[in-house]
Amino acid sequence: MNDTAPSPQPLDPPIDRCLVIVVGAHLRAEAGDRPSARLLRDEVQRRLESRGAGERPGLDHALICTDLWYLNQPELRRRPTISVGPPEVNALTAYLADKVGSAMAEAGEWVVQFEKGEPMAACWGTKPSGTAKAVDVFLDRVLESFLSSCA
Repeated sequence: MNDTAPSPQPLDPPIDRCLVIVVGAHLRAEAGDRPSARLLRDEVQRRLESRGAGERPGLDHALICTDLWYLNQPELRRRPTISVGPPEVNALTAYLADKVGSAMAEAGEWVVQFEKGEPMAACWGTKPSGTAKAVDVFLDRVLESFLSSCA
């Protein structure tokens, strides 16, 4: 098996134990943001597995879905969530833009939105490279706090 290939998602994952990563249901989002969402999912999954089931009994896997699916499924909206991609192509990011504070940003390039204690975040950029940078910054500087807020 190729180590660089993204890991597959479970076909029928238990929603009540997942962290949701949301991408836009838009061709630009699929091409530009889903690769960053996969990287994020794989790292979240790796960290959850390294902590063991006993440490996070309510959270054991990460799931990627589109904004349309997420916004129309109440059970998903109750889960810890990270939105990936800009407001123009991701309706969840557009919704969160004025509701979640900016934790970090580089003007005109990328934004990471997260408030401590809230299991909701957004990572986005003005271009796919900006979104990739926002996800990298989130992984390096925010993910541990985010996972702690999901307990």
